[in-house]
Amino acid sequence: MSASPHCAYARRASVKRLTRVSSTAGTRTFLGAMKETCMLCAPVDLRTDTLDSPLCIGSRSPEFAWRLPAGSEAQAAYQVQVTAGDGSAAGEPAWDSGRVTGTEPFGVTYEGTSLMSCRHYGWRVRVWSGTEQDPGPWSEYASFETGVLDPERWAARWVSGPAPAAKTDYRVLYLRATVDLPAPVVRGRAYVSALGWYRFFVNGHDLTGPALVPRWTPFDQYVEYQAYDVTEAFRAGGNVVSMAVGDGRFRGANGLTGKQAVYGDRTAGLVQVHLDLEDGSTVTVVSDGSWQVGTGRISAADPMFGERVDLRVPDEDWLTSYALPARFGPAEVLDDRRTLIAEDVPAVCEIERLSPRTISRASSGRQIVDFGQNFAGVVRIRLPAGPGTTVRLTHSEVLRKDGELDIDYIHGLPVNRWYQRDELLLGDEATWWSPWFTIHGFRYVEVDGLPGDLSAQDIEGIVLSSTLPDAGGFDCSDQRLVRLRRNVSWSLRSNFTDTPTDCPTRERSGWTGDIQVFAPTSTTFVDVQAYLRRYLRNLAAEQLPDGRVPVFVPAEVSSFSGGMAKLMRMVAQSAGWGDAAVLLPWTLYRYYGDRSVLERQYPSMTAWVDQLTRRAREKRRINRRLRGSANPDVDPFLLDTGFHFGEWLRPGQGFAASILDSMRHSPVTATAYFEHSARTLSDIATVLGRDADATRYRELADHTRSAWRAAFLHDDGRVGTDRQDDYVRALAFGLLEHDERPAAVDRLVALIEEADDHLATGFLSTPMLLPVLVDAGRPDVAWRLLLQTTTPSWLYQVEQGATTVWETWNGYNTKGEAKESHNHYAFGAVVGFLTEYVAGLSPAEPGYRVFDVCPLVGGGLTSARAEVQTPYGAASSSWVASESKVTLEVTVPPGSTARVHTGTGNPPQELRSGTHTVVWPRAEKRVTADSARSR
Repeated sequence: MSASPHCAYARRASVKRLTRVSSTAGTRTFLGAMKETCMLCAPVDLRTDTLDSPLCIGSRSPEFAWRLPAGSEAQAAYQVQVTAGDGSAAGEPAWDSGRVTGTEPFGVTYEGTSLMSCRHYGWRVRVWSGTEQDPGPWSEYASFETGVLDPERWAARWVSGPAPAAKTDYRVLYLRATVDLPAPVVRGRAYVSALGWYRFFVNGHDLTGPALVPRWTPFDQYVEYQAYDVTEAFRAGGNVVSMAVGDGRFRGANGLTGKQAVYGDRTAGLVQVHLDLEDGSTVTVVSDGSWQVGTGRISAADPMFGERVDLRVPDEDWLTSYALPARFGPAEVLDDRRTLIAEDVPAVCEIERLSPRTISRASSGRQIVDFGQNFAGVVRIRLPAGPGTTVRLTHSEVLRKDGELDIDYIHGLPVNRWYQRDELLLGDEATWWSPWFTIHGFRYVEVDGLPGDLSAQDIEGIVLSSTLPDAGGFDCSDQRLVRLRRNVSWSLRSNFTDTPTDCPTRERSGWTGDIQVFAPTSTTFVDVQAYLRRYLRNLAAEQLPDGRVPVFVPAEVSSFSGGMAKLMRMVAQSAGWGDAAVLLPWTLYRYYGDRSVLERQYPSMTAWVDQLTRRAREKRRINRRLRGSANPDVDPFLLDTGFHFGEWLRPGQGFAASILDSMRHSPVTATAYFEHSARTLSDIATVLGRDADATRYRELADHTRSAWRAAFLHDDGRVGTDRQDDYVRALAFGLLEHDERPAAVDRLVALIEEADDHLATGFLSTPMLLPVLVDAGRPDVAWRLLLQTTTPSWLYQVEQGATTVWETWNGYNTKGEAKESHNHYAFGAVVGFLTEYVAGLSPAEPGYRVFDVCPLVGGGLTSARAEVQTPYGAASSSWVASESKVTLEVTVPPGSTARVHTGTGNPPQELRSGTHTVVWPRAEKRVTADSARSR
């Protein structure tokens, strides 16, 4: 029997999922419904390093990508031309690739003359088809600009204010300078960074917005800078350049400990502006000892704890007045030469505004604003005049049963501290206000101290997230599943801010396990290629010298000391978390065809697997040491020591039980992930042409698989500790032989049925559960789990009114009290199943060069549709089922091929570019254990 056509997890699955019927007749492809594909079109959607017209490329070897519009013939060769200067054909030639044979419209690396710092470049591309000798038309020119590529080009210095004597002196830094220009500006670029989150202004124009920059990096190693087009902001004559710097991720509270000043206690700003003037002259403005520092209306600002603001302090003088405000004096230049790198991801921005659903008064008299949606962001509120009146805005995801705001529902919150609370002193005039240097996770806002009653026109929610391009959609006839996917989308947006976090409320850390399990699903929502490339760069930078990987990235190393530091080093060996070093790059390759990330991360990947190899060989659990006789075929390949989070937060487990589970070593889990990462690394080495490494890691995986089988596959066919996750992992990772799989599937189904059709898996195995069942020929069980409405289940949360994904399966204790985070995306990884299985659209070859369309018709659904923006263009699968037939419409982008599996016993149909309709008869028999996907 053949393997599953596209399961993301069961690379070596041996159970076929396609329905077999006696008749092969009745499947038809209506070519008349196919959009004509008869000509070469000009490429569109040109991107540089995955970005649209970036202002700040930090590489001298950027990558180019494009797509062909629907209806175009497929690409067989291409030609790229790059010019410097005005970015058009009239510019100075920098590179002409000539005609290059290649079918992939992405991953084309610049190979021209050395790119110069702070320079504008343009590029265009044309393609040839396999049938035409003449190329198609040139694309329109796209542009990119380089950042400061040469470190010696940095003339700006870090400027700051007086050193704080204590944490109570952690004030927002206000910096400014003035500059006279003899002529208007024809081109201006500013390169800006800070130690802390900043807002940058020219003549009062806010160039930054709520961008939460610079993003969190290992600040002790490097800090990112951003570029701004300031051409229109400057004018001939006097100009004011200013910036404010809050604590941000540099000095603000971070992570598990909520410790401040992890990277240092002095915030600072850095500005370098290049101006080309109308008279032909150039002017450079840099932050240095001539800058002034002072105070402003924001006295304190922390990402977790919120802002303290005095609206009586003027905000216009330091932004626009050429005269120096009295509260400003000379800035101090810091002797700081830390590495600067260009930000290479889409910015964090306001992506939506929410109006209140209700505004009410609690019994305490405080006003409670309900936005009807859990999200990450801030509020914008209209405040009346009232000099010296204190107004407090406190944010939370939930209310107590008595209608008051609940701020102590999350384990570990610093509830006795100023947390998710903005505190304001009203000024002499009414004004609209929104915080600059904080972000909250909330649905509800408690407003305390405000004179009068709020109306719905007085307050709005500002949703903040990285502006990652939309890359997919899903719809179906069961609106509960649509709502579930919408909840996951909100959790994604809430946590994909300056770095991927676990939650926007508690520690807000970049947990490796969370993003590892969720990354494949995230590709069905937004384009995460650049975003996860950046995360992996930070991961490699934070990796321990021996190859271990911190459980969160950035690693917050400086926030731990003594026993906690030792603990953090210990958990850096956790299976499924550290394996993100290997599995995340592989995800980017599978979904985007991204070879360059495999090359860049290869040392990190090998370091992780090599330390696993050493640990398995050198460490022994005490019972094996006491046994005295080592099994050379088993012992050197088992991971049965150390801390592993394992199946974190299985149903019914709280934090204490999960931690206790983690201390039991989880050898069945750890060894399985050891095998999985070693085999994946072998595949990666093969892709990169590293044949010796490919052989070495494949042999390591084979030995580890054999050891796992010897240790954890019992004579009666049971696996490990006989839990659902043991069977899911064994089936997904191909640890069982073909003839062993049916018994394992039967046992998994029995465990599910013993739990009254409920799952019992945690973080690691839950995303694999439904695919494993379908690939094993049990879609009936997968549907029962997916559509389950009692806890633990996904639809239980939906039916309880959740608007995001909860961290735990129930979200509330038996007393009806909310517990733990209500905005965690990890368990939302299931919705990848909706796109890849229910709609049936998944990559069969890297980057969707070939993709499978294998719809899972069932579950009472009458229709489903999914679309994914692939590197080749938009691909979609849409089906409608009646009692007698299934009608499927498939869109294939130019250069890609779809393999359509109808489950009628026919071989897959291969479809090229265009839109196709396929119809087949629907079997009358309901789905059984022996049937497979399409019914």
